[in-house]
Amino acid sequence: MSAKIRAIIKRPDEPYGHMTNISHTLENLQKTVGGYIEVLTIRPGLVIICNEDGKNLGLEKNFPIPGDYLVGTIIVLGTEGEEFTDIPIEFAEWKEMLKTFKEVAG
Repeated sequence: MSAKIRAIIKRPDEPYGHMTNISHTLENLQKTVGGYIEVLTIRPGLVIICNEDGKNLGLEKNFPIPGDYLVGTIIVLGTEGEEFTDIPIEFAEWKEMLKTFKEVAG
């Protein structure tokens, strides 16, 4: 139905995740995170998709963010308006962002 887009998928057991191409249909995004999706904006044009009910389901901690933490498998994508697009950053920049999240979270 729709073309695949470039994304980062990070499971809790991966230090940084991995770059891949995924189908960005709602069904596939839900399958990847294991339930209903929640979209968190990191900065304009860059979002994290996670399981909306992950904490209540007891999913494993993934990584800290300022004031909280994310659980379960996450997907990092770009956005253009309300559409998901290729991730607009390189993997090296994502690794630096994760280091910063960990430093800020303490």
